[in-house]
Amino acid sequence: MTVVFNSDTIAPHQRMDAVATAMQEASVPSHVVLDGPAERVHATFDLWQFGEASIFRARTSGIQLVRTPKQVRSSPAPVLAVAVQQAGDGRSEQGGVERVVRPGELHVMDLNAPYDFGWRGDGASTCLLAPLDQLGLPAELISQAARRVQDSPHYRLVANHIVQLTADADALSADPAAALSGCASIELIRGLLLSAGSDDAGAVVPSSDILLSRIRAYVRRNLADPGLGAEHIAKAHNMSVRQLYKICAHAEYRLEQWIISQRLAQVRADLTNRDHRHRTISTIARRWGFRDPSHFARRFRAAYGISPREWRRVALAADGVSESAVVGGSGLLARTGVQAEHRQ
Repeated sequence: MTVVFNSDTIAPHQRMDAVATAMQEASVPSHVVLDGPAERVHATFDLWQFGEASIFRARTSGIQLVRTPKQVRSSPAPVLAVAVQQAGDGRSEQGGVERVVRPGELHVMDLNAPYDFGWRGDGASTCLLAPLDQLGLPAELISQAARRVQDSPHYRLVANHIVQLTADADALSADPAAALSGCASIELIRGLLLSAGSDDAGAVVPSSDILLSRIRAYVRRNLADPGLGAEHIAKAHNMSVRQLYKICAHAEYRLEQWIISQRLAQVRADLTNRDHRHRTISTIARRWGFRDPSHFARRFRAAYGISPREWRRVALAADGVSESAVVGGSGLLARTGVQAEHRQ
């Protein structure tokens, strides 16, 4: 577990400002209102990473988060929050819909739309944060689903999944298969949204949506294949390349860019894995389908704002591994067990 913030380390008279700042840093920009007096304010924020997905838990005294249209426009969020209330009654308002979220209940918070959410007195909520580009769903469908998610037959399944994932998060997030748990969680969220977002409560999920889920799973299984591309994928699913692109376009989903982002994420993870510290960066990149080292390096820097070599160096400093322990002392660095800073 990564404890992002614990107010117990802050002097009482400084806690209100510290908690508000920490919440801003851990979430999207919003107005943070805390119930006083200052000496009673407390908060603990925890984060666990599961590949592309993550779990964020907030346990605080009374709090209110108000995200305005201006904040949405200036700071769009790359993730969707699907939260289960764990303690206290949450009060949510978004899109003109108000509801009370009791412990054990789930709600979808569209971070790219204004909202007002919080609780009085001590409370806690756990969010499963799913990247929007991984979900591959239109914004309109997500908005519809958020308003009526409790009507989906998948509602309780997903709520229980988030609760169990949080209960066992320390062990699960440290497991080598943690990223697979994240993939499964994203697909569960996707099924929930497709179900809740349908205009017809009894409608069958469109075959194109089912196909897209299969395509995404196929891509994840075959990322290491340097020949993976539209023709390869279309052939594996008995469809034309044109049909494949049509399915992806309908979901506002850019196939090639997603494949590259998935490969980059795998390389990034391997560069921080102690078991791979004897391998060169180019070897790891080739393992995930990048045949041109220069192209890979440009893509990596564009995605993460840092070179692969520097990423290893920063990771090494965090992990306390000496340069002599890495690839013949060449300065290609590695780490394990330290997650990148998580910012929405």
